[in-house]
Amino acid sequence: MRVGVVTFPGSLDDRDAVRAVALAGGEPVALWHADADLRGVEAVVLPGGFSYGDYLRCGAIARHAPVMGPLLKAAGAGLPVLGICNGFQVLCEARLLPGALIRNDRRRFVCRDQRLRVESSASAWTSAYEPGEEIVVPVKNGEGGYVADERTLDSLEAEGRVVLRYVGGNPNGSARDIAGVTDASGRVVGLMPHPEHAVDPLTGPSTDGLGFFASLLHRVAAA
Repeated sequence: MRVGVVTFPGSLDDRDAVRAVALAGGEPVALWHADADLRGVEAVVLPGGFSYGDYLRCGAIARHAPVMGPLLKAAGAGLPVLGICNGFQVLCEARLLPGALIRNDRRRFVCRDQRLRVESSASAWTSAYEPGEEIVVPVKNGEGGYVADERTLDSLEAEGRVVLRYVGGNPNGSARDIAGVTDASGRVVGLMPHPEHAVDPLTGPSTDGLGFFASLLHRVAAA
């Protein structure tokens, strides 16, 4: 399966995402922010980092990058998309996901291994996990506080669209300890933690993050 990984000016974790896709058994395809098409990929990862220096707002400029035009169209037609950290911010700016990410409540950059609870395995990117399963994945963000109005939060909870929740301490003040959400289709997922940094026992706190990338491949293979 060909999985595109987009590089924006300021992306930091694109190579890590490429490696995670390959370790899961996929074929990573490098996509540049100025690309006019998606090169026939079957899914896309928007990686973490500081696209365009986080000017204006995190993800606000990246949302208007040329590659986002075909991405928005393809996502509307069913293309699976995973946004990690800055990629989550881009997805919210592009209105593919509800809510927004704001500055951490402690006003500091946070970098630590974080326990998470998988709330839903129904999305394209979490089907390798069991609901209620706890995993350890690093977080590293300065503007990772997920916020939305109460009506939106209630809808996300009622519709099973909260896919991840922080356990053992909320690192950034996210509403209701939310660490990741999905769109109504279950194909577009955004999360603030970094699963691409938990795919190799040599460098990560665990290999718990590999399931995000394996989920999509297994789902496609089973279809």
